[in-house]
Amino acid sequence: KAESDFGVMLELNCETDFVAKGDKFQALADELLNHLASSKIPELDKFLASKLATGKTVQEVVDEGNATLGEKIEIRNVAVIEGPVGLYLHKTSPDLPPQVGVLVSLAKEAAEVGKDVAQHIAAFAPRFVNREDVPADLIETERRLAEETARAEGKPEASLSKIIEGRVTGFVKEVSLIEQAFAKDAKKTVKQILDEAGTAVKAFHRFRVGQ
Repeated sequence: KAESDFGVMLELNCETDFVAKGDKFQALADELLNHLASSKIPELDKFLASKLATGKTVQEVVDEGNATLGEKIEIRNVAVIEGPVGLYLHKTSPDLPPQVGVLVSLAKEAAEVGKDVAQHIAAFAPRFVNREDVPADLIETERRLAEETARAEGKPEASLSKIIEGRVTGFVKEVSLIEQAFAKDAKKTVKQILDEAGTAVKAFHRFRVGQ
């Protein structure tokens, strides 16, 4: 759900497609999403403990949903972001709720580009906005794997460090949103598309149901 100056997203899971298609499940999802939009609580445990206008907590409402619908329902993720937002929801089946959701926080309003970038994130699943956001321990793990792989392939010792650094650089580009080739124009990076629109991505959330 995107408003002019903030956006919220919620992942509600159930066990079967039959329940997910039902009006009751979708009404429950809408009720919880509206509460997230009014409370703007980004931490899942605090959101579950928060109270709706009825006086019941989110967890109590979910538990009642379990009883009514006859199977386990749970909120797996919540996201709240500020600023102009881009939102994209992807349906893998026309009669089911969206399976992939992306919420993007932009530095400056750019509706078309915001949606395009959100769509790109849905398809290419970057993990970070830029290379500076990639944790050092993740890069070290990748470096170790690259070295093990290069040695297993019998690469000469003299060229090992160059090969390893090349693979690490490739990994960092792969997981960094703004360095990826843009889905709608592979000749440009996501950063170029954002620059042309005079905006930037401050943060994003990507949920895939069940992951």
